[in-house]
Amino acid sequence: MTSSKTDALPLLPPPRVLVVGDVMTDILVRPEGPIIPGSDRRAKIGVLPGGSACNQAAWLAYRGVPVALAGKVGRRDADEQARALAAAGVTPRLGIDETRETGMLVAIISEGGERSFLTDRGANDSLSNEDLPFSMLAGLDLLHVSGYALVAPGPRAAVMSLMAVARARGIAVTVDPSSVGFLEEVGRDNFLGWTRDASILFPNADEAAFLSGSTEPREQARFLTERYQTVAVKRGPLGAEVATSELLLKAVPPAVEVIDTTGAGDAFLAGFLAARLGGAGLEHCLAEGVKAGAEATTRLGGRPPPRVSSETAS
Repeated sequence: MTSSKTDALPLLPPPRVLVVGDVMTDILVRPEGPIIPGSDRRAKIGVLPGGSACNQAAWLAYRGVPVALAGKVGRRDADEQARALAAAGVTPRLGIDETRETGMLVAIISEGGERSFLTDRGANDSLSNEDLPFSMLAGLDLLHVSGYALVAPGPRAAVMSLMAVARARGIAVTVDPSSVGFLEEVGRDNFLGWTRDASILFPNADEAAFLSGSTEPREQARFLTERYQTVAVKRGPLGAEVATSELLLKAVPPAVEVIDTTGAGDAFLAGFLAARLGGAGLEHCLAEGVKAGAEATTRLGGRPPPRVSSETAS
């Protein structure tokens, strides 16, 4: 249930895609040099709305896909989170936890743009069936699940129920594993079992290695495409690959000045899925994903630049 103030949010088109996952507040820290234990270090610090699922939804909206985000937030900043999603073109469908705060993430960003994270999941761990009614699936072409939504048993049960109903209704389901740490916590076989029927899996290089038990891309592709129809592996500055049981395609990103890699994988996923929803073949989807991921690294934070309305553009 969202708060009453969200009724005043702008009217957005009915979603074709529902993204389910974490809603976070991101605290981005860019130290001016190596962190010195027990001492001070100057840094640039910013606070932004975040969460991988929210970022994915925002990038999908940026690419013109009507999309909604389902997640759980704390009461104190529920309206702020809803407004941030709506401003990005995403329909917010947020449950409210009356006792827990919205999840928070501290990202420490190195000079090269790489990130280290500290996370408090907060209200995300109370996501439940009540927050994910099956009516959310009406009119959808795609349900996308962020792996973080499968971390805790309660949210996992609710999300897996939604996935099962989506598949029964002929709605495509895609999954992003989200974190090697999460995969190690829940176990490889468990994750593979929970997500086996997904149409597309979007692991990064480390996640693909963990899930397949191999560091060799062709072996990763062979193992994972025995379990998923399509696998798109994100390899950071090396680009990405997409594989099915019949093909393996690779693409490298354009050269850009990297400022922050936060959200690059989310932007890749959105670029790929936007092209796929538009009817494109896998080679074009891969190229669009890689281009979108590179674009995301040229700005601070995990979400796209503000949308420009047709009125403003004219």
